[in-house]
Amino acid sequence: MSTLILNLDFGDCSPPKKATEGNHRHQRFIQRQRRIQRNLKQKQMQVPARPSGSGHSKLQNKGGALSTSSKQKLHLPPAPIEETPTQKNGIEKPLNRKVSTVSWLTPAPSRKTSSVSVASKVDLLSEFQSGLCPLPPTRTLPPASEKGCNKKMVALDCEMVGTGPKGHTSSLARCSIVSYNGDVLYDEYIRPPCKIVDYRTKWSGIKKEHMINATPFKVARKEILKILVGKIVVGHAIHNDFKALHYFHPKPLTRDTSRIPILNSRAGFPENESISLKRLTKQLLHQDIQVGKSGHSSVEDAKATMDLYKLVEVEWEQQLARAPPSQE
Repeated sequence: MSTLILNLDFGDCSPPKKATEGNHRHQRFIQRQRRIQRNLKQKQMQVPARPSGSGHSKLQNKGGALSTSSKQKLHLPPAPIEETPTQKNGIEKPLNRKVSTVSWLTPAPSRKTSSVSVASKVDLLSEFQSGLCPLPPTRTLPPASEKGCNKKMVALDCEMVGTGPKGHTSSLARCSIVSYNGDVLYDEYIRPPCKIVDYRTKWSGIKKEHMINATPFKVARKEILKILVGKIVVGHAIHNDFKALHYFHPKPLTRDTSRIPILNSRAGFPENESISLKRLTKQLLHQDIQVGKSGHSSVEDAKATMDLYKLVEVEWEQQLARAPPSQE
């Protein structure tokens, strides 16, 4: 038989290259899994879980996603048991039983506002709004007949007596001012600074006894001008009244019923003529004024003048608004 010789070497032999690489990969995989687990535990200790179902499900989904990648599942401890309060004699009393809770799993306050908190906010808002000044409603400019403008509109009528040579100079002896609604704002007998020559009682209604306690002209003039300044003044042939007061009122704030074509045309008179207050009142208001032997009443005349103005107020004010400033 032939001799078979085997050369066997039992010395240290290096492992295959592929086996070595496989061991390193396995170790890195284990280290990576441990790091993931440590990071996950740290996050769970720092961030408390939310009580709502959506937040809890997100946490579970996040842990599930991580466990899927690491091929491990996250096991959370069971949530603490909530005890409902007992009710006795209509009064709710909490249970004395103590429930252990986990600090990092303590639920945060719910973001949903309760009905009580909503009601309190509404009450606070209403209380705040009640302290504010209400805003005025937006609207166009009101006509002169509305309440806001009525306070700035008055009617004036004066009665004169004769002074100077032969009594030809007209001096103020009585002045009456009424509001838009006919309320008497001023009515006084006034003593002229000059000697009265003719009382003109047939027309003015002024008598000698009226001058005994009459107000001096300078005092009365100051009181009258305080009422007229800044207001729309209505009168019949009112330029005569302003002349007796030694006063000039702005034209844009003056309404003379003796120069209203609309008023004359409605009464059936020529538009360009100056019709007396007595005739206009009889024709349009069906009232009789300035009758009898006692003379005129300045209060009665002022009220009639305001009533005549009201008849054509809207049309007249519209015409004045369209007219240029020079045509007053």
